[in-house]
Amino acid sequence: MKKALAALTMVLGAAVAIPAYAEENGRCGSVPKEKWLTQDAAKAKLAELGYEVRSIKAEHGCYEAKAVDKNGVRLEIYVNPETGTPIRRTEGRRDKS
Repeated sequence: MKKALAALTMVLGAAVAIPAYAEENGRCGSVPKEKWLTQDAAKAKLAELGYEVRSIKAEHGCYEAKAVDKNGVRLEIYVNPETGTPIRRTEGRRDKS
């Protein structure tokens, strides 16, 4: 009985931890599509933060934006589709344009 209870505790703990881990690692979880901002609204949120968005698409439960920051560095930014908040960004090379 104690082993079963310990196993159940571990499974429930993992069920709580996995979504938090996913969000911390650039995934947005499972926000229902009807709660998503439009792509234009997400793009506008990024523009308010100083990014020049070149493209945006839905990817892995997030919006994935290709953008350039104010220093001309190309970025790939994962954006929470419900709030428009950047979750993760990876830097590329400096934009020559």
